[in-house]
Amino acid sequence: EKVEKKISETFFYNYEDIYSRPFVTEDSGIPINLLTLKHSFGYDCTRSVNLLLLDSKTLMYIAGNQVVLLDLKTESQCYLRSSGGGGIGFITAHPTKQYFAVGEKGKKPNLIIYDYPSLRPYRILRGGTEEAYVFGDFNDAGTLLASVGSSPDYMLTIWDWKQEKIVLRSKAFSQDVYKVTFSADNEEQLTTSGAGHIRLLALIFNHFNACKLCHVVKKLNLLTLYTTSCKYLYIAIDLMLSWKEATNVISGTEWGNLLLWEGGLIKVELCRAGHKPCHSGPVSQVVLDEGELVTVGKDGFIRVWNFETIDAADSVDDTGLLEVEPMNELHVGRNVSLSFVSKVHDCGQPVWYAQDTNGAIWKLDLTFSNMTRDPECLYTFHSGRIEAMSVSPITYLMATTALDRSVRVYDFISNSQLSEIKFKKGGTALMWAPRVVNPKGGLIAVGFEDGVVRIIEVYDPKGLPILAGQTNTENAKINLKQAFKPHATAVTALAYERNGDVLATGSKDKTVFFFAVEDEYKPIGFICVPGPVQALQWSPSSHVKSTLLILCENGFALQVPAPLPEEHDTVSTYQMKNLPTQYFHFYSIKSRIKLEEEIALREKIKQEKEKAKLEWIKQQQEVGKEIEEEDEEEPEEEPLPPLYIPEEPSPILCGFYSSPGKFWLSLGGYDSGFLYHCEFSSNDQQEDPENRQDEPFEVIPIEGTDNNPIHQISFCTSRLLMFCGMQNGALRVYPLQDKDLSVNNLKEYWSFNVHDNDYGQIQGICSSYDDRFLITCGGDGNIFAFNILSPEDVHKELKAKIPSPRSGLEKEKAAEDIEDPNAYNIEEVKQKKEYERIMKEAEQKKKKKREELVALRHEFLFLLQKNQELPKHMQLHREVHL
Repeated sequence: EKVEKKISETFFYNYEDIYSRPFVTEDSGIPINLLTLKHSFGYDCTRSVNLLLLDSKTLMYIAGNQVVLLDLKTESQCYLRSSGGGGIGFITAHPTKQYFAVGEKGKKPNLIIYDYPSLRPYRILRGGTEEAYVFGDFNDAGTLLASVGSSPDYMLTIWDWKQEKIVLRSKAFSQDVYKVTFSADNEEQLTTSGAGHIRLLALIFNHFNACKLCHVVKKLNLLTLYTTSCKYLYIAIDLMLSWKEATNVISGTEWGNLLLWEGGLIKVELCRAGHKPCHSGPVSQVVLDEGELVTVGKDGFIRVWNFETIDAADSVDDTGLLEVEPMNELHVGRNVSLSFVSKVHDCGQPVWYAQDTNGAIWKLDLTFSNMTRDPECLYTFHSGRIEAMSVSPITYLMATTALDRSVRVYDFISNSQLSEIKFKKGGTALMWAPRVVNPKGGLIAVGFEDGVVRIIEVYDPKGLPILAGQTNTENAKINLKQAFKPHATAVTALAYERNGDVLATGSKDKTVFFFAVEDEYKPIGFICVPGPVQALQWSPSSHVKSTLLILCENGFALQVPAPLPEEHDTVSTYQMKNLPTQYFHFYSIKSRIKLEEEIALREKIKQEKEKAKLEWIKQQQEVGKEIEEEDEEEPEEEPLPPLYIPEEPSPILCGFYSSPGKFWLSLGGYDSGFLYHCEFSSNDQQEDPENRQDEPFEVIPIEGTDNNPIHQISFCTSRLLMFCGMQNGALRVYPLQDKDLSVNNLKEYWSFNVHDNDYGQIQGICSSYDDRFLITCGGDGNIFAFNILSPEDVHKELKAKIPSPRSGLEKEKAAEDIEDPNAYNIEEVKQKKEYERIMKEAEQKKKKKREELVALRHEFLFLLQKNQELPKHMQLHREVHL
């Protein structure tokens, strides 16, 4: 018999040999350490099960292409990179907490087992899925590991992980599978759950110790009884209660109740007294802990139920509902949405940590005694995608906003969040005011989804006068300075004019509004544009004229001069119809470029064939052979592809000025893959912009961007580095020999996968004021700070300076905010006032006419009376016939 070679218990891989590094164009001379990760500020709290604790000191979570290990005492971080650079699908701990598994994403991804606390790679499992791992679980003994893959294979794999061997592989289901768990009672049985299904499976070993998978219950069909109220079963299958003649499983639901399954059917639905749901919203997790059933809800409650009562539950009437009450419950807090809890022991005492999808990590005490501690919020973060980010023009501070309605300010030297402020609606755009506007560097303009723009100021409260009995201990505070509403829908772009005199705001409502920048911002007026605004950029100081480049989502670019308040009549409306405007309507040329490339390729192949034929003839003649002329039939060429213009215009993603009247564009959709150099035409601009077909005059192909377009572009202050944020969450850096873009300039680059490859599209990218650091934020909720390699090997000690408060700030009344999302915008207020003025004038005219009529009536009655007093023969008759 062939003896299989066993992997030694003491064998480890070298982390330096397996982790993914940046890509650098060969022979480019670009240093591989051009950027190095400094700190991770965000938290992907909306990701399912993104919290892991191996002891009471270290908290672990996934951040894009890194696993972050956060020391709870020192708050320092260390990172484990993915090995393939395709992202990370899941993390899970071994029962002994001596190991943890990291399931990756990408082509043929690895599943790596790390040793803890050494963090050395212990085992690398290969071939378990095609595209990505979505979940994994160790059995209670820790000898087997079950993993499940994403589409297209949905492969369930059972591993003898210490020997890196596949014990069994089977397709888990034909739809999305989100979870796989071993039974705590019987390690040869496990559960998979996902979109609209739960599957109960048993591992059966024969006398040769071979293993096969038996579907004990092929599918627990949710649609039989719950077609109207259940789109899919919420993934809360952490519990398998018993495996005897009947199979009992408890699951949570999207509508908040618990279901007890028996033999593949719903035995009973559990609710609270009065048919109140067990949770007011989805049940996100079910845990069997020391003989008690713990349920975790999106409503912010954790409830503990009597396990035996639920296990023995049976329906008592035709409703199929059984009322039970929890033994204990904990309300973690308002606006808390719990998705996952994890338990560790600290000095022998159980401590629970909770993942809050509204952007927090909590420390919980579930002992329910008179000594029970209140829930403690350890960290807060943005929830979901970061919408916008900007850095201070004078120090090491950055500000971010998201649809979670918060604006946050961070110090990226001390790696800490300094302050946050919340509003009624989510933030959608943000820009730190330049030094020319506020020399202290404390002003930030923020746009919101309801069309409101708020001017906020960041300051150091320790600079304020201290009142008796009070102390200022906070590092930074945020104060609302002014709020105004220029738009009816979400603000998408903000831009300060180079001299700091004008603020431009753009919106999805297809308008751009201009404000005079003073101590209090005053409206100048607005223009209508052909599409939702994607970006705004003022011309740099190197241009003679101050103009605004307006980029619209639907392929339009516009250029307008900076408006002056005195030039526009805003008595009846703020709309400026006479502002000179130049238009550019992008017309797709990608199909023509591809056609020209195909023609050139065919011509090249034809020339090579001719050359090879001539060479062969020459060789034959040299050896004295005669060449017979044969009429060779040329093979019929495939027809050239037809020119294609997309019906829906490709979206403009970003752009910037190159010189006066000229600009570069990056597009998504069909037209991705190139940077397009465009120019505003000097021809008559009076024609309908919709009918224009403007073509770029220069294109630069960008490697690897056909299906991965550039979403964000920024430059360092010297403009010798161009930073690009990609759709797949990667960060690219192009060193530029000069400040202009060219084909040669953009051939060589540095690239690093940092954010999640599937949904981590980079939303913002900018360097610090002194080009020492680069900050990125993404759709995955992550914010990363990088060191930029500088000529000096060692940076001097740096520190962020928080702006001092304005004089008299403490005496000012709080600025009036706009809290009603249906409040009138500035133009609607103007139109309302104009309407009220017209109505008032009309009423005054009516009043005047009424007074004249009353006077005439009185005069008429007086004349009637006088007429009556005259003798009969002298009186005038009431009716006079002419």
